[in-house]
Amino acid sequence: MFFTNTYFINGTAYAGKSTMVKLLAEKYNGIFCGENYHDVMLSGLDKNAFPCLTYTRDLQDWHDFVRRSPDEYEKWIDGVSKECEILELQILEELSKQGKKIFVDTNIRIETLKKITYNNHVLIMLAQPDTSVKRFFERPDREKQFIYQLLMEENNPGQAMDNFRQCLERINSPEQYNAFLNSGFNVILRNEKRSIDETLCMVEKAFGLSNVNIGL
Repeated sequence: MFFTNTYFINGTAYAGKSTMVKLLAEKYNGIFCGENYHDVMLSGLDKNAFPCLTYTRDLQDWHDFVRRSPDEYEKWIDGVSKECEILELQILEELSKQGKKIFVDTNIRIETLKKITYNNHVLIMLAQPDTSVKRFFERPDREKQFIYQLLMEENNPGQAMDNFRQCLERINSPEQYNAFLNSGFNVILRNEKRSIDETLCMVEKAFGLSNVNIGL
């Protein structure tokens, strides 16, 4: 399916993707698809068809989650991304029937996005590769604080934290950053001095929404 009324934001963590998607959906009376919106389908997934997404659903001891090696963690994240894409496309196909604009914080891969929508309907937002590692536990959300507690419960919390940071470094590498940067889509780099409103204006311009009549 080719999505003509959907706007995708991909990129790295801590770049402001979900914030922008939420603000756009509110401003343009559209549909908000935030981070991990595919979770609505998680309970019904077949673990054989979606082994990576169901890994956390079926996990018996959550300490195993933080004990994985960087290689294991990277392989799992790559699998999650591929499985998420399948679910996202199914969800978006259904949502598009509503006739509203859809704004998506997406896991869909760059090569797929190039096939399913217009070039100016995709935006890449980037934070520096080390930002996600350094600031991972700064967010107060329940999931990240849960992981922090798991790490602190390990026999050697310092070693466990070092291992988990290596996992995060693996999936937030300079190579990944450069792949996004050179994707061919419009890119917005995180700037701490720029206000949310200024960033929103940049996003609207990239999507060609600046002159849209929001009352329609």
